[in-house]
Amino acid sequence: MPDLSLDAAVDLTRTGDVWVFRGPSLADRAIRALTNAPVNHVGMAVVLEDLPPLLWHAELGKSLPDAWTGEHQRGVQLHDLRDAVLTWRRRYGQQAWLRQLIGPAEDGGVTAAMEDAVLRTIARLDGRPFPTTRGLVRGWVNGRLRRQTAAETVFCAELVAATYTAMELLPGDRPLNAYDPGSFWSGDDLELLQGARLGPEIPVELSLSDGTLPAEE
Repeated sequence: MPDLSLDAAVDLTRTGDVWVFRGPSLADRAIRALTNAPVNHVGMAVVLEDLPPLLWHAELGKSLPDAWTGEHQRGVQLHDLRDAVLTWRRRYGQQAWLRQLIGPAEDGGVTAAMEDAVLRTIARLDGRPFPTTRGLVRGWVNGRLRRQTAAETVFCAELVAATYTAMELLPGDRPLNAYDPGSFWSGDDLELLQGARLGPEIPVELSLSDGTLPAEE
């Protein structure tokens, strides 16, 4: 797919679209090696009414204010989409891709019931902590064995899977910790319900040097 500018990608994004990231750090490479995935981070777009496009994801940093609480917090967060992608590119060196959700609504997007499910999931999970490295490994191994682990912490892929499950796009009988960032990459052939599907990865073009970043809290 041809590259899109960040502004064009943000304008194109609708609720349920997936944003995936690949970075150069040791932690990024460790996640990819552990999960045998080409990407190390995933988030889901939330685009509702007059709000700016948002990114629903889980991370260790707290550079940006959470759109739900207004606070800087670690773990599960809801961020301005454009600011989040800028931060992940310029602070962490992450390449970003957009995958558009083709949903069951008449316009090819999500239904009002799905939007309500997204808001309920945000209210339930916003602020949950990100797992430690040991907890991440334990959760991933248990997920491969189809054993659900306790949900005190939430990894980025678990968060997207939990939201998709609430939207009835993924089956409820698969443990959330069975998903990793690569589950939302096209090579995984993720099967969605209600006739929905994710489109191909669209690379998002973004310079490492332009603009300024918010200070780390």
